[in-house]
Amino acid sequence: MANEDEYGDYHEARQKRVKVIAWVVIISLIIVGGGATVFALLFG
Repeated sequence: MANEDEYGDYHEARQKRVKVIAWVVIISLIIVGGGATVFALLFG
């Protein structure tokens, strides 16, 4: 049963890491997309 507890801990840590990475990707896409739009308006 100890193995199941260890796997549970790994699962929780992995889920947290996946959520953080997902938010970072979403925010960076918004920033990059917005920046591209501003450049297109200024120089387009």
